[in-house]
Amino acid sequence: MTLIESAGRTPLVDGLAHERAAFLKLKQSPQSAALRHVFFAEREAGKIPGLAGVVPRKIEILGVVGAGLMGSGIAVAALDAGFRVTVVEQTDDAADKGRLRITGLLDKALASGRTDAATHAERVSRLTVASELAALADADLVIEAVFDDLDVKIDLFRRLDEVVRDDAILATNTSYLDPDVIAAATKRPERMLGLHFFSPAHIMRLVEVVQCAKSAPEIVATGFAVAKAMRKLPIYSGVTEGFIGNRIFSAYRREAEYLVEDGAEPQDVDSAIEAFGMAMGPFAISDLAGLEIAWARRKRQAATRDPNERYVEIADRLCEAGRFGQKNGLGWYKYVDGKRVVDADVTALISELRASKNIVPQVFSQDDILGRLLKAMADEGQRLLDAGVALRASDIDLVLINGYGFPAHKGGPMYLARS
Repeated sequence: MTLIESAGRTPLVDGLAHERAAFLKLKQSPQSAALRHVFFAEREAGKIPGLAGVVPRKIEILGVVGAGLMGSGIAVAALDAGFRVTVVEQTDDAADKGRLRITGLLDKALASGRTDAATHAERVSRLTVASELAALADADLVIEAVFDDLDVKIDLFRRLDEVVRDDAILATNTSYLDPDVIAAATKRPERMLGLHFFSPAHIMRLVEVVQCAKSAPEIVATGFAVAKAMRKLPIYSGVTEGFIGNRIFSAYRREAEYLVEDGAEPQDVDSAIEAFGMAMGPFAISDLAGLEIAWARRKRQAATRDPNERYVEIADRLCEAGRFGQKNGLGWYKYVDGKRVVDADVTALISELRASKNIVPQVFSQDDILGRLLKAMADEGQRLLDAGVALRASDIDLVLINGYGFPAHKGGPMYLARS
């Protein structure tokens, strides 16, 4: 009998007893314990060693360089938080398109009823979009959201150095590049930090606040304060490639490719992790994001890659065949009317590459697959803790839950590994 049925069909005393029993059962469940862990993890995340008593700067004018998907999302989050926002693009045409993109996101909030007409108009009034960096002369904080190329970013920050005030804070939104290298190209690296938003930035809660080697404490404190003003969940990270989230996700994706080379099929891996509670498996995500992005990164790293490290070539071969994911209908899967379908050509390619390495395919259960993927996440997380990149295991859990869709009722990879 359900609690609703009990309330309508039994005496009050019996109904209350049933309710109490149900409450205790839920309280003692693994899901309840995991969610309590997440709740207290969020309280701990803001406690940063060395920042106690440090007063963040007052930020009124926030600049954003780049009005693409990421830059527009950051701009909207800043407008929602009450900041005056100046967005800069490279040309007048790009600036006009950027303004339309930003106001379009604000229009959607109005149309859905999340804001009213007066709020919408007030937010639009605080937006300036320009095509010259000089428009950022009065900005208190400037966040770059341009193409993730080191030379492009270094050139931009050198030019920003000549435009912004001496006391203005500069932040990079890079996903993988070394912010210390970028900071070293500026005149005042102590005012530089990383603010790694997750796309779409006006919706996703997570922001990794990256302390560079020379970031002053008040600069880091200001990064946390701005993220909180945007109603984000800021998580501290030290400098490493990919910071916390992308480094763990890279280890997870790498293990998924090992599994496929060892005998699992991409759809088996995706099915196992989706049954666990993730919205999409690693191969479906790769197809959605575009395989060429990771391929370009692998090619950049080829010269410095350890020749003794295991390397799976399957994704490279898919890219060489022009299979870049959903955008052209062919990736790890083929897409028919927008739906992913197992592709015999991919299955044949995988078999061919296994044979070239004399790998005898193994049979994996869903539990086998899940165990290896979760262990890869937890092991990489432990390396981040050992290196001091992440402050606490619970911070890592929050990053994976809020940035990568790890099911909150499972508590996160570090929680699972320790429980």
